[in-house]
Amino acid sequence: MKKVSLLFLATAFAVSCSDETTVYQDKLQDDIVLEDSEAKLLSSVNYDKAGVLDIFDENNASGKSSKNSAEEQAGDYPLTLIAQINPPTRSGYAPLTASHVDVVGDYAYVAYNTVEDGYAGAIDIINVSNPNRPRVTSRLFYLNADVNSIKYENGYVYAVGGVDSETSVRATSNSFVAKIPVSGGRLDISSIAYGFQEGYNATDIVISDNKVLVTSGRNGYLVSYNKSTVALENEVSFDDLRSVAVNGDKIAVLDASSGVKLLNQNFDVTGAIAIDSDFGVNTKRTLDFVGDNIIVSEGSKGAGVYDASGALLEYIPIFTNPNTGVADQDVVTNAVATNDNVILMANGGAGLCLSEDNGNNADLVGIIELESSINYVASKGDYIFAAAGSNGLQIIKLNRPDENLAAQCATSPAYSGSARLIVNEGETFAYRGSKRFNTIKVNGGLLLCGSWTSRNSVDIYTNALFEMNGTLVVGRNHKRRKITVGQGATFRVEGNLTIYGDLVLEDGATIDFVGNSSVVNIFGRVVKSASAVVEGDFEDVQNKF
Repeated sequence: MKKVSLLFLATAFAVSCSDETTVYQDKLQDDIVLEDSEAKLLSSVNYDKAGVLDIFDENNASGKSSKNSAEEQAGDYPLTLIAQINPPTRSGYAPLTASHVDVVGDYAYVAYNTVEDGYAGAIDIINVSNPNRPRVTSRLFYLNADVNSIKYENGYVYAVGGVDSETSVRATSNSFVAKIPVSGGRLDISSIAYGFQEGYNATDIVISDNKVLVTSGRNGYLVSYNKSTVALENEVSFDDLRSVAVNGDKIAVLDASSGVKLLNQNFDVTGAIAIDSDFGVNTKRTLDFVGDNIIVSEGSKGAGVYDASGALLEYIPIFTNPNTGVADQDVVTNAVATNDNVILMANGGAGLCLSEDNGNNADLVGIIELESSINYVASKGDYIFAAAGSNGLQIIKLNRPDENLAAQCATSPAYSGSARLIVNEGETFAYRGSKRFNTIKVNGGLLLCGSWTSRNSVDIYTNALFEMNGTLVVGRNHKRRKITVGQGATFRVEGNLTIYGDLVLEDGATIDFVGNSSVVNIFGRVVKSASAVVEGDFEDVQNKF
């Protein structure tokens, strides 16, 4: 471990404790700990429940019975849980919960705080350049501070939260912003710069040009800091700020006492959106610009969408899974993220909700199958990053089909049909698209182009042919399923194949990898008959072949 004071390094001296441990202490306290154990960082990545995710649709979410309904149809959005990052733990300190995440380039930056009395927090940096193998590259503990929100830009992490100013060496107020150097995915604690402002707890941060904008809660402020020096440049007081967003020269803040305030760059109020939602006490709520509109997390009301004039366009309500038994007070929208036409709502104990933006309003897709309370959500590219409280960070892949693959298979019809894909002997089908299945059984010929998941096993029967071009994921790590290639059957793969379970190759079976860029990631075993054949070039992520 390495330890340093949160806010005072000038009187520090070094004491060698072991070959791997260095401690820096000042005269009063030591309250930053930098984790140096690579083993602990590696063990933070949890694959126990990785794999295919179901989505509870509106019928299931509302508790409606489907006994008399038609056969279940294959669902859109074949999502997979890549991994979970367990929250940092430290003996003698309260459990930490994931509160915020920022994703830039190949790294995710995660903030942690504690829901218990007192202050404790942490920061993780996670390398997600290889989606099959995320790695925690750096971890910092704050023993005297919560970390509530985090941003990364140009070699620095900017973190905001609350610190116990009465026990801190240098803190002048409870709300702080920290500028921490980062190099190669690792935090450097030798030269952290701090700024302070009034307010019970700093709640949110935005970096805009050469300024850092920070909000603080009860009796707090919106403060502008110089990005280089973290020197305070401008401030304006509000009753209870929870979030800040910037769109060009417009600034929007969410004041839990009244609603949204619109400001110019000089912090002059130029407009307001009155909102009578109960935003709760000391709870996370966010707002963001979506084009010219503003989307606001409004607790038990869900998410409100407002136009530039402040008119309410719609409420996106909260749907719950009736089987979860969540208390009413835990069913609240904490944060909202958008990714192209996808809207993601972090609904606390009600989980992570996915909707589609069709241009006029949001159409509910359903609740993603995560056993977590969701505090915050971010989405970039083909991935969703959910800060899931005591369950840490959840990394989810959208598995959108590659447009190039879709173009190659343009002559094939888009799949629309049963969640049980069955190809009988003598039948040959080809489909493109992006669906989640309950099961796939091939007794004839099948070509799938795009992105697909199957909750249960995939069976390729004797002498059958199954070709995939794109992505296929089967099973979950705690509910393992397999792909069985029967006698004389052929499984042709071009793309990314993930099996949370076994690949079984029976007598005379062939698995043929087309091209030179295919990736296979098998969490179980490869059970191969002596007469089975493996052909082609591919990356074997788990070294199972």
